[in-house]
Amino acid sequence: MKAFFILAGWAALAAAAEFPETVLAVGRGTVIECGEGIARVSTSSPDVADVAMASGTEVLVQGKAIGQATVILWPKTGPRRLYPILVEPNIEPVRRLLREAFPGEQIDVRATKDSMVLVGRVSSPVAAEKALALAVTAFKGTVSNLDVSPAPQDRQILLRVKFAELNKTASSEFALNLVSTGALNTPGAVTTGQYPVPRPSRIGGGAPAEFSLSDVLNIFAFRPDLDVGVLIKALRSKGLLQILAEPNLVTTSGKDASFLAGGEFPVPVVQGGANAGAITVQFRQFGIQLSFQPQLTFRGTIRLHVKPEVSSLDPANGVVVSGFNIPALSTRRVETDIELNPGQSFAIAGLIDDRVTQNLAHIPGLASIPLLGELFKSHNFRKSKTELVVVVTPELVRGDSPIALPNMPEPFFDESTGKPPPQRPKEKGPKENK
Repeated sequence: MKAFFILAGWAALAAAAEFPETVLAVGRGTVIECGEGIARVSTSSPDVADVAMASGTEVLVQGKAIGQATVILWPKTGPRRLYPILVEPNIEPVRRLLREAFPGEQIDVRATKDSMVLVGRVSSPVAAEKALALAVTAFKGTVSNLDVSPAPQDRQILLRVKFAELNKTASSEFALNLVSTGALNTPGAVTTGQYPVPRPSRIGGGAPAEFSLSDVLNIFAFRPDLDVGVLIKALRSKGLLQILAEPNLVTTSGKDASFLAGGEFPVPVVQGGANAGAITVQFRQFGIQLSFQPQLTFRGTIRLHVKPEVSSLDPANGVVVSGFNIPALSTRRVETDIELNPGQSFAIAGLIDDRVTQNLAHIPGLASIPLLGELFKSHNFRKSKTELVVVVTPELVRGDSPIALPNMPEPFFDESTGKPPPQRPKEKGPKENK
């Protein structure tokens, strides 16, 4: 008997006609038509899919909650029909939003009962992250299963920089020292004190005084018959110094790069706290420095954040701390943002430093004598003018571009043996040929 009921059940299922699965969103509905007329309709899960007779030949199915259900329809003639129903979250607004936000990407949405999955392919990890962040706002259980296309090779940017510094100096010095070894029976010296003073090594004893000279300046004359000597310093000098550096830096778009041609000098630092009074040494950089960050724009231009700096040690303005001489730094720094086409250049000029130093010394009273008073004065005049020019040129380069290496007059190593090449014999001169 039991076997009879099992066979009857299988026969009933075989007699029922099953249709393809119908997918509905929550809150959406569909109509099932039956031309033979409908005798009765039922659903396996009324909480998931609700059914209602719309007419004698139509049934309205409405999705109520996420899940699966089966709508069973008994026609007036013929076998009953089974309609599988799948109710999903309403993901069409999310799908439409993703298509509008990422028109060039292949992003689709799949939903389950507890989560929503992003599928497809995107061009970059950034696009995948943004798509997931946008979908999470609509459905908290969203996960990403997006494939990311291999990233293209980053564009490399070459920055050619030229530093040109022109330093002009001019100085003028004049001083006069008088020394008497016994003129008018009066040994002594007259000086403004700005330059070395002759010092007597012997005075008295009936003989002329003797003086020792550590610096005869640049003009010296002595009259033994008059026991009078004169030391004169009259100098005028001009100098020109030009410093040029041409660093070339390569980096990718959005990455920082820096350059330093100079050095570091030690600076003592007094510690506090438990190590109060202890002195440690820190190093400060100086020289020609350059840091920049290029950004390749969608227009094909290069936006640059450039920070060139030129600094040098200035001992004249240094300080002494705990017996340590710490020099000062003479610094010129520029920081700017600019946008250029590849190959274009921009220059930063006008960084001029003018300095004038004048020292004047004189002997009171004697320096006020008309005409002769100039002999009792000394002066030191120094003028310097420094101008810095920076020229920057960005270019786009490829990673596989050949590099032009400098031509060496002599090879360092033999490529075949890996050893230094043999020395060439020296050429004989005319005398050796004889």
